[in-house]
Amino acid sequence: MREIVLDTETTGFEPEQGDRIVEIGCVELLNHMPTGRTYHQYIDPKRAMPEDAFKVHGLGDDFLRGKPVFAAIADDFLKFVGDSKLVIHNAAFDMKFLNAELRWLNKRQIPWELAIDTLAIARKKFPGSPASLDALCRRFNINNTARTLHGALLDSEILAEVYLELIGGRQPDLIMGQSQSQTSGSETKSAWRAMPRPKPLPARLTDDEVAAHDVFVGTLGGAPLWRKPL
Repeated sequence: MREIVLDTETTGFEPEQGDRIVEIGCVELLNHMPTGRTYHQYIDPKRAMPEDAFKVHGLGDDFLRGKPVFAAIADDFLKFVGDSKLVIHNAAFDMKFLNAELRWLNKRQIPWELAIDTLAIARKKFPGSPASLDALCRRFNINNTARTLHGALLDSEILAEVYLELIGGRQPDLIMGQSQSQTSGSETKSAWRAMPRPKPLPARLTDDEVAAHDVFVGTLGGAPLWRKPL
């Protein structure tokens, strides 16, 4: 199963009032695990950057001037995401902007049902608790010290870690022999992997469950995979 963890940065809050996307970052997951394949693009909005938005992401007029406009990258972006599920924190915001940009170009819209909203998942799982990306990093002991400003690719990488915790935790050793995907165009070849936590999460298994598992593994022969970490 392929999923794309996605984030955007914009000039403001309302595309219908002239705000535009200025950055897109995506991280590819297969079977809930990162492949190392990413997509990242800065975009020239062809308008001035409001000061409030600049304080959020630090992308100013001089930096964005001369970057591709959305029309120039739309096809590559759509090719990368395909028909995969899109994992987004506060999905309504990013989907609103993406579909507005695509609609203005008469491109195909991204169906809303493809969006997986991690903000909604977090609020349902931890009712009454803070559900921002930073708050969830603190909850799951995920290192986000590199995040001094919002950035679409960095936020996507962090969100990928948060998403894996929200759905039950990482099991990378169960993905065996998976090769790295080749990348091209605006995709990034960095072999991204989830960063280690500063402090491991406490075990979720009871002593009885650990004992029952040991008994089961003992029935699998002399060298089962589950003995290798020991």
